[in-house]
Amino acid sequence: MSSGTPSMGKRGKGKTHIRCRRCGRNSYHVRKKRCAHCGYPAPRWRRFAWAKKR
Repeated sequence: MSSGTPSMGKRGKGKTHIRCRRCGRNSYHVRKKRCAHCGYPAPRWRRFAWAKKR
């Protein structure tokens, strides 16, 4: 089996994100073990100045 195009179709079978314990959104990355929304398990919430609401 090659590692090129045919293998790419086998990706995406499992879940990438599951529900986060802290923020409750479906943003906790299973492999990275990090929430894309709140940054859990970091002690402080993930926030950036460029992402502030106006």
